[in-house]
Amino acid sequence: MFAKKLRVVGLIAGMILAMAANAQQSSEEIEAASRDYFTDTFLVNQDGEEVRFYSDVLKDQIVVINFIFTHCQGACPLITQKLRMARDELGEEAGQMIRFVSISIDPARDTPAALREFAKKQQADGDWVFLTGVPGNVDNVVKKLGQYFPDVEEHSTLLIAGNVKTRLWMKIPPQVPPAGVAEKLRELIDG
Repeated sequence: MFAKKLRVVGLIAGMILAMAANAQQSSEEIEAASRDYFTDTFLVNQDGEEVRFYSDVLKDQIVVINFIFTHCQGACPLITQKLRMARDELGEEAGQMIRFVSISIDPARDTPAALREFAKKQQADGDWVFLTGVPGNVDNVVKKLGQYFPDVEEHSTLLIAGNVKTRLWMKIPPQVPPAGVAEKLRELIDG
């Protein structure tokens, strides 16, 4: 009788371990699919450091992404200011849970130094990541995000936000006020 119970316990333990292994494999497969989709394209941040888009910027993060060029006299500074106000609205703890990412759509002119200056001017400090790089690499990432426009002046001002772990993504229209952006970002934290 004891041996029979021991075999049943062993069988159940084996099933649990097999299920855990399958869940682990599924997580690894999900991560690989995410890396393949978003790409691990090399870009350069505002400090001149080379980063891989998925592995170094997105992986395991809650992100909000906007698209800028540093010579913009209109929407780019305004949208960046809106994001800064949304971050302030979130408060320190929630604001630190979200990675703010600005991708240059004019990498031929937007050097790391230009991005650093733009960030300083917009008070976009802390963990905010500004990205540029080889034009083909930047175009590849921007296309993957569905925001590529051949004319820099006609770029999208749409915000893309997502919780990479939960795979919950949303688009936030540019007319949403800072408090509304903050509320959408809270949904990603809670989701």
